[in-house]
Amino acid sequence: MVYYMSTTVIAAVLGVILVIVIHPGNPKLKANLGHGKKNDDVSSVDAFFDLIRNLFPENLVQACFQQIQTVMTKIPVPSNRTRGPSRFTIKRTLQFKGGMNVLGLIGFFVAFGIIMGKMGEKARLMLEFFNILNEIVMKLVGAIMWYSPLGIACLICGKIISIADLEVVARQLGMYMVTVILGLLIHGGIFLPLIYFVICKKNPYTFFMGIFQAWVTALGTASSAGTLPVTFRCLEENLGIDKRVTRFVLPVGATINMDGTALYEAVAAIFIAQMNGIDLDWGQIITVSMTATLASVGAASIPSAGLVTMLLILTAVGLPTEDISLLVAVDWLLDRFRTSVNVVGDSYGAGIVYHLSKDELDSFDAQQSRPDEFEMAKPQFYDNNTNHQNHAYASHQQATLVDDCKVHFTLTDIETCM
Repeated sequence: MVYYMSTTVIAAVLGVILVIVIHPGNPKLKANLGHGKKNDDVSSVDAFFDLIRNLFPENLVQACFQQIQTVMTKIPVPSNRTRGPSRFTIKRTLQFKGGMNVLGLIGFFVAFGIIMGKMGEKARLMLEFFNILNEIVMKLVGAIMWYSPLGIACLICGKIISIADLEVVARQLGMYMVTVILGLLIHGGIFLPLIYFVICKKNPYTFFMGIFQAWVTALGTASSAGTLPVTFRCLEENLGIDKRVTRFVLPVGATINMDGTALYEAVAAIFIAQMNGIDLDWGQIITVSMTATLASVGAASIPSAGLVTMLLILTAVGLPTEDISLLVAVDWLLDRFRTSVNVVGDSYGAGIVYHLSKDELDSFDAQQSRPDEFEMAKPQFYDNNTNHQNHAYASHQQATLVDDCKVHFTLTDIETCM
């Protein structure tokens, strides 16, 4: 958790520094892009409570495909007036939307694993079942990875073709895109490897080559949760990290470790302020940094989830929330870059945790193997002791027979002589 929170804060602060120095926002852009559409369907309070609701899913199978979300609907109020504007009342309802409820799944299986650990030997059968199921999924992922480059290329090409006028969008929001991408490159290419090198004393770029396939997959899918099977495979097979570390660190990191999202949201919030000609004081800038850190923790590990949590940041500093819609045109591309940085941060975190806990894991394995060795040695000692006693008993019997023969032979000789 210390690693997750520290890297997320570093990413948010880096984004604030870059957007202030480069200053991509210009009030003239607002005239070119037009006014955004205000989104009344989502509020920051409802988004926060939706996170709590999703933490406790009603149906585990449904949580694999849908998550709950508060939806506001306008209901016309009946009136006797024939003229004048219609009156509406807002009604909040809970509806299930498409997208994996990663937070609920992690919450359930953490509790499930704790109970299994307390059951001891009774849960061994269930443990073996999940291990075999994991091996089957990993085999399937290995087969899919053979044609993943073609699929990822098709995904990116499809997004590019769907843009109506790519040249106009790039010209109007080009500096904003450059600021975000530059921040992600600095954070993912310098800060994260530097933290890994300081703690582990190993080459971070050799580590990155081991997770290169997971990085490319995140770049194409724009989903940390969708990249998890590939990340598991890269860390365990290419880098030799213990499964007990990856199976705990990566799912938690895919949910709460959103370095790229924190940087993106900090840049986007100050960019909107610059575009509207609003000067933020240092208190508001610090609020943006801290709110971006907390909002990124609550962001789901699905494509374009940062646009929803950005409402918390804009509301905290009093910026117009309707301008978020102006950034949707380039969000598909920036979402891929920030997701790839999120996956790299999760992987470096797993490597650091494994380095720090390797001795404890080895000692735990040694303690677990000692009772087995004792149980194996005990029957062998018993067999050796039994064989030794049998051998001694046989030698004693043979000596007794020999002595009897000697005595009998002596008596016979005496009788003959007499």
